[in-house]
Amino acid sequence: MKKFNIRKVLDGLTAVSSPTPSPQPGARENDLIPETIQSEHFQLCKTVRHGFPYQPSSMAFDPVQKILAIGTQSGALRLFGRPGVECYCQHESGAAVIQLQFLINEGALVSALADDSIHLWNLRQKRPAVLHSLKFNKERITFCHLPFQSKWLYIGSERGNIHIVNVESFTLSGYTIMWNKAIELSSKAHPGPVVHISDNPMDESKLIIGFESGIVVLWDLKSKRAESRYTYDEAIHSVAWHHEGKQFICSHSDGTLTIWNIKSPAKPAQTITPHGKQPKDGKKPEPCKPILKVEYKTTRAGDPFMIFSGGLSYDTVGRRPCLTVMHGKSTAVLEMDYPIVDFLTLCETPYPSDFQEPYAVVVLLEKDLVVIDLAQNGYPIFENPYPMTIHESPVTCCEYLADCPVDLIPALYSVGSRQKRQGYSKKEWPICGGNWGLGTQSYPEIIITGHADGSVKFWDASAIMLQVLYKLKTAKVFEKVRCKEDKHSTEIVDEDPFAIQLMSWCPESRMLCVAGVSAHIIIYRFSRQEITTEVVQLLEVRLQYELNDLESPDMGGDQTPAHQTPSTSPSPQNATPQTHPSTSSNSSDGMRDNIPCLKVRSSPLKQSPGYQVELVVQLVWVSGEPPQQISSLAINSSYGLVVFGNSNGMAVVDYLQKTVLLNMGIMELYGSSDPYQRQPRSPRKSRQPSGGLCDINEGSATSEDRCKSPTSAKMSRKLSLPTELKPDLVLLSVCPPRTAVPIDNKDNSFSRSRSSSVTSIDKESREAITCFYFCETYTRKSDGGLTPSLWVGTSLGTLLAISLNMPPAGEQRLLQPVIVFPSGTFIRLKGGILRMAFLDSTGSLLPPALESWYETNAPANGEERDKVRKRRPVSVSPSASQELNENQYAVVCSEKQAKVITLPSQNCAFKHNITETSFVLRADVVQINAGICLACFCANGHIMTLSLPGLRPLLDVNYLPLTDMRIARTFCFTNLGQALYLTSPTEIQRITYCQEVCENLQEMLGELFTPVETPEAPNRGFFKGLFGGGAQSLDREELFGETGAGKPSRSLAQHIPGPGGIEGMKGAASGIVGDLARARIALDERGQKLSDVEERTAAMMASADSFSKHAHEMMLKCKDKKWYQF
Repeated sequence: MKKFNIRKVLDGLTAVSSPTPSPQPGARENDLIPETIQSEHFQLCKTVRHGFPYQPSSMAFDPVQKILAIGTQSGALRLFGRPGVECYCQHESGAAVIQLQFLINEGALVSALADDSIHLWNLRQKRPAVLHSLKFNKERITFCHLPFQSKWLYIGSERGNIHIVNVESFTLSGYTIMWNKAIELSSKAHPGPVVHISDNPMDESKLIIGFESGIVVLWDLKSKRAESRYTYDEAIHSVAWHHEGKQFICSHSDGTLTIWNIKSPAKPAQTITPHGKQPKDGKKPEPCKPILKVEYKTTRAGDPFMIFSGGLSYDTVGRRPCLTVMHGKSTAVLEMDYPIVDFLTLCETPYPSDFQEPYAVVVLLEKDLVVIDLAQNGYPIFENPYPMTIHESPVTCCEYLADCPVDLIPALYSVGSRQKRQGYSKKEWPICGGNWGLGTQSYPEIIITGHADGSVKFWDASAIMLQVLYKLKTAKVFEKVRCKEDKHSTEIVDEDPFAIQLMSWCPESRMLCVAGVSAHIIIYRFSRQEITTEVVQLLEVRLQYELNDLESPDMGGDQTPAHQTPSTSPSPQNATPQTHPSTSSNSSDGMRDNIPCLKVRSSPLKQSPGYQVELVVQLVWVSGEPPQQISSLAINSSYGLVVFGNSNGMAVVDYLQKTVLLNMGIMELYGSSDPYQRQPRSPRKSRQPSGGLCDINEGSATSEDRCKSPTSAKMSRKLSLPTELKPDLVLLSVCPPRTAVPIDNKDNSFSRSRSSSVTSIDKESREAITCFYFCETYTRKSDGGLTPSLWVGTSLGTLLAISLNMPPAGEQRLLQPVIVFPSGTFIRLKGGILRMAFLDSTGSLLPPALESWYETNAPANGEERDKVRKRRPVSVSPSASQELNENQYAVVCSEKQAKVITLPSQNCAFKHNITETSFVLRADVVQINAGICLACFCANGHIMTLSLPGLRPLLDVNYLPLTDMRIARTFCFTNLGQALYLTSPTEIQRITYCQEVCENLQEMLGELFTPVETPEAPNRGFFKGLFGGGAQSLDREELFGETGAGKPSRSLAQHIPGPGGIEGMKGAASGIVGDLARARIALDERGQKLSDVEERTAAMMASADSFSKHAHEMMLKCKDKKWYQF
């Protein structure tokens, strides 16, 4: 009797009720591989954000904790400590951060937003959270001030009023300074918004209030009246105190600085126009640009520093933004690369009443952070250790590799360290607070970014840190264009002709291949030796096919010649390396023909250690038609081949022999088995001599929010087609054309939510190459063994196999030709092909064949020369190969679905429809500790993972809606549960989809707050203490509390409890680091209490001894006296 299995019944019900894929009829039950990976192995969370804060708006610094905070216009908050200690937070409202104030050495931060709310952040946990919020209803916040070691926050408003908030409870005080009481009663005009508030360094009861109109008021908090008023004709931008509290300085809108004595309100003690031309007749200097901020810092042993931004003369047209440092008689004007947002002077003491002793200035620019050393002559800048140069040129593409070879990062660092600039300050970076995390993650990670200026940067991304390793400039290969008039007429882009579109990298061999926007490919080899290349090796390829020019569709498939060498390839191309940039020719009617878009340099090229040019491949103009941009690229170091494709076809290049092996149109790859009805192109009636460059303004993104070159609307060009086609890399790979109708599939079209520019592309009949994969596998059903092959995916969902006949390794590889020919095998999916991978019979991932790196430029007698290049053996499990003949699984993912196909039978074992209403943007086959899976990111924001080979859904999270093409262009998954994307033009966001990484994240993150003892207050001295000098304290509790000030207006502001209280305690409670930190804090507090008790005990003993002594003396004095003598 057959045993009943309830588990199989439940599995069957699950298969019917859910989209979980089941084995296809072609797969046998004993072929199925048990999968260890489960849904509990996955969890999605953000890990860390790198880069410069996008659109910064404010800044603050804790001088004791040595922590810097930067707020942005989108409500983001970035906190920086020592290199490697960074934190990202976000205000829920997304309103701009207008001001930040640290509770110095308290582990807390107050932020004021443009929506008139203030928030208290708890920094004593690894992920800071909001403890309290206060939303003002009737007044607009313009300025905040929190005195050192005070819990009362002054808030100035647009109406000119000042309110006071208790930062412990985040409640309003009843004490309010109204504008009409602050100014003179005779004045009828409103003084304008409050632009400055600060207390006198020597007398906390005296508050200085700066109004925008030019009025400054010295307010006495105790008597609740204005003690003095200081009036100037020009608007005020900022105010700063001298540390003795007898003078203050104001910066004005006409470029002047006024210094006032608090006892002389009638006129300024001194008026300075630092950058104004002084007329000889004694008149006022010419007005200058506003001085937006001024700081006045004193030193014990020298002249004070006056540091300000702005104030330049109006006739300095085109001059860059400047920071001016006035010290004694010297004035230094420091030019900046970008406009100044804010600056702060770092001082030795947090006490405003002491000599400040400034040692550095932190300057926040629109796109950079600069720290200037004030202690050295010439004011050199510190070398910025943070990864803030990601946006040095706009990022156009990204690659992310986790668990790469261990010797790779040291090799890149050794060649990159020679590229560092000189002339930095020799001192340590002054922002050095916090502690690193204690994570156990130790595998090496590398991020590669391609940029619009043609540069490629390699970053060390290990252990959730980011550090630049090496920078490669690909534009050095080409001739420089001095000005726009010298531009080559053959260029197909208006801006950034060297921009990187695609990158293919082999970490083991260190071979790198990049494709640029001007239809060029550069192959690089890594070397530690410096060389000079006399002539850059160049191949020019004609890759332009027209259906009405083809005589017969019978050129591919099984009738393709067995030896596809350059002499027999279907289209003419230059098969030998060019010694000059081009042997181009123009036809009689002025059409461009055989002309590349860029001119390769003809002079010798000095190549430093690192990546050195091996070969340049350029697509050329064909009969007046510009080359189409490259949509797919792959390199294989074991075979010595590079393959690339676009909407015209594909080409295979042997970079060892410097020859083109295959150059075919897409239709020729199908041969006689073409499943699509292709509409022939319209005949050319008129040609555009200039290539027909035209502008189509279809993008809505701002210039900074997009990559200029690959997604520029200016790249559109008029082709000899019924309509205009925008040949955009991202759109080719993400939204390829769809109008070639399959003969046997009517359901190939699907609706998408996308822009009109993509819809216009859908009207075209072009099929583009979207994906390549090299592997040793079965290319035909009849194959009895594994052979080297190349698999090609297209935008119409077709997967084609190309056979590679490789000569023997060693010298024969350089002498005999590689034979490349289509096998006739093709498999179809719904949607454009995005990713391929191959599994062995046990379900393990098959890596592509590769070779290890070796030094090609070593001396002739060196050991490196004697190394024999060996292909890495492919791990194929032959356990059941003779019996079942099903040795491999091909994993294919398209924009709509995923399939697992058994080889060599080519049966579909599993199929899963990923999405019906959206489309997949990025897919990767990745390895985590629990096994391998297929990770997908969809245009509707969903991140999904599927098991392999069974394609069971394991994770589906609605994470991030696709807001712009930048995310589509840069999103990528990698092994061990890591992923990233460019969240803004200047920032990389890293996320994890692995539950194990999420659990360990708390320990991996750094700590911002560390217990540090607050420096001692400045010594008042004997005479100051005797005669009442020095800083005067104020009992603010008595003055601002409810008993002294009454109750505040309930309608003025609304208190909102923050989510950070309970969550913060949970976050701090997890992890050994939190335990250690708490124990350390408790020990410090206990030690401090014990020390206080000991001191009090000693004082009591001394008092008791004194009392005993006095009592004994009194007893001796009075013992012989009678009672009536007292």
